[in-house]
Amino acid sequence: MAKIVLNAELRSDLGKGASRRLRREDKVPAIVYGAGKDAISIALAHDKLLQAQEVESFYSQVLTLKIGNEDVDVLVKDMQRHAFKPKVHHVDFLRISATEAVTTTVPVHFINHETSIAVSEGAIIHHHATEIEISCLPKDLPEHIEVDVAELANGGSIHLSEITMPAGVTATALSKGADHDVVLASAAMERGNLIADEDEAPAADADDSAEAPEAE
Repeated sequence: MAKIVLNAELRSDLGKGASRRLRREDKVPAIVYGAGKDAISIALAHDKLLQAQEVESFYSQVLTLKIGNEDVDVLVKDMQRHAFKPKVHHVDFLRISATEAVTTTVPVHFINHETSIAVSEGAIIHHHATEIEISCLPKDLPEHIEVDVAELANGGSIHLSEITMPAGVTATALSKGADHDVVLASAAMERGNLIADEDEAPAADADDSAEAPEAE
């Protein structure tokens, strides 16, 4: 995947008033922290940030912030938005180290949906997760996790423990015990299909339930 690079500028004028002034200038206040270093305050161009966050992996991949002459690798840890306008109010970035594992969430992509056993049986496949929390070194961070539903049949389900993770990647939920082995996908017939199947069942022969006529 193409790495996202954002230009940022250091800011020393802090506080709510300063943040409001930045937003009027179409800039976004942000903070960068972690990796054993002091937190720094920065500002980003709002239009460039909006453009970058349209990429699905923006929230899970390692981004590069160009701050002066320094390139800083970070992950997005929090993003505050306006209640109803397409405006970003503030971003928290976490510095990362190439030698330290990071914990973040990545999108789930369900594949082979239309060719699955469940669909061929007339069942509906339900998706129970849109993302998974994982832990890995930055170099192993996947763009997404694939869940193959090809072998999923009517009445079946796919749990987190059944997914083959990319090399070096672990699902954090599984380290918390069997109760956290969540269902990612399941298949079941729609109620309408069940009723249709019942309607197609052969009716009992009317003669079987009728009383034999009395002899005259």
